[in-house]
Amino acid sequence: MGEHILVIDEGTTSTRAMLFAPSGKCLGSHSADLAQHYPGPGLVEHDAGEIWRRSLECAMAMVQQAGGAQAIAAIGITNQRETIVFWDKTTGEPLAPAIVWQDRRSAAMCRAWREAGEEAGVQARTGLLLDPYFSGTKIAWAMRNWPQLKGVGDRLAIGTIESWLVWKLTGGLHVTDATNASRTLLMGLGSGGWSDGLLDMFSAPRDALPEIVDCAGRFGTTRLFGGEIPICGLAGDQQAATIGQACLERGDTKATYGTGAFVLTNAGGTPPSSRNRLLATVLWQLGGRRTYAIEGSVFVAGSLVQWLRDSVKLIETAQETEALARSVKDNGGVYLVPALSGLGAPWWEPEARAAISGLSFAATRAHIVRAALEAMAHQSHDLKAAFAADGADWSRLRIDGGMVTNDWIAQDLADILAIPVDRPDFAETTALGAAMLAGVGCGMFADLEEAARMRGAGLTFEPRLEPDRREARLAGWRSAVTSVVAPAKAGMTVAQPG
Repeated sequence: MGEHILVIDEGTTSTRAMLFAPSGKCLGSHSADLAQHYPGPGLVEHDAGEIWRRSLECAMAMVQQAGGAQAIAAIGITNQRETIVFWDKTTGEPLAPAIVWQDRRSAAMCRAWREAGEEAGVQARTGLLLDPYFSGTKIAWAMRNWPQLKGVGDRLAIGTIESWLVWKLTGGLHVTDATNASRTLLMGLGSGGWSDGLLDMFSAPRDALPEIVDCAGRFGTTRLFGGEIPICGLAGDQQAATIGQACLERGDTKATYGTGAFVLTNAGGTPPSSRNRLLATVLWQLGGRRTYAIEGSVFVAGSLVQWLRDSVKLIETAQETEALARSVKDNGGVYLVPALSGLGAPWWEPEARAAISGLSFAATRAHIVRAALEAMAHQSHDLKAAFAADGADWSRLRIDGGMVTNDWIAQDLADILAIPVDRPDFAETTALGAAMLAGVGCGMFADLEEAARMRGAGLTFEPRLEPDRREARLAGWRSAVTSVVAPAKAGMTVAQPG
């Protein structure tokens, strides 16, 4: 057996492959950008064929660097969750665009279900809410609106991104791991299986869905790299990051600041419930036994900086945001509520739209950029309050993701949350978590506790903002976010394609 672990880390704006040693050292990385398509307001699509081609290209580069397939002990896969793919089992080709997790096209359907009183029952069974974010609502919309999915019969395959990649790697194995399955609105959180009632509600054909499996084990092999390599680790990106941060004990909490921002707290072996519009989800499943998490999801984080750069041209590079934020003493009364694709937890307003408030002639580009970065801590504070109300307050926070390589953001999180914030030296904990799972799945490690040695040292940011200044910031944020939520509650609608 080889000594290296190959990870495919398929994200929203890029895909990459990374090579790990058993020590946790990253031996190499190769990435490729992915095109996002916006056919209308609130609509976000990917080309699943491009995702496969780019992912294969990246993996090939890492296998070659390792010295060939014989050097790879196992493959781990982690992926953008909730994004759903429709393909033909016979040809292995996509039948339609992949509907991305950020997509809001099912907002009207979700609102109708909520008004019909369906949400409480759905939440009790799945731990999730009726929101366009989740795959089941996207499946329901697609089965109702896309003619190319009608008449396909038993040739239709539906799956999240890891399911799509495993199918392509193995030539036809149709599986999904329990973490991704728990994000579809189709799986019973306690039972770990597809629910007939939910399949009917969301028009999801059972025969088109994958088999639900553990997060670590031998799921199949690929022969695409010049030799056989087993696929041994599967997990959605946020669960993988939580594992990579070694949040293995009840109460351990991590936050990933990537395209969106996602906070997960280890909830142990009993399915949790929330009275404050947080989510209950599977953190991992090993040997058929599930460990759960409470989750808060923010839809727009790093994608806000990308928008500032690419769409409104306020900055040229993401790296310059730190210097701009430091160049002014405060936000100058400017607040940015980044509801570019609705608001996630704890608001869950898919029809909310972004706003910049508090502008005056004194406001500069630096104030707006600083307000954008401050929105990360403001949204995180909203989540912390909701977690605390559910009895799961954070005593410290482990952070990762591309945004928090920015020291200013890391310190601002500590200041606004008023708790210590830990950042690992190796920030790519999503890929690391997938490597840990693959290591367990192939027998390199006995369990996750042993695999956790792959996580290295880190840096702690202690809070240092005066309480009165902190409260003034939060008061301004509450006013700004309320002004965005109120119009959404009044019934704005999301445009439909076509």
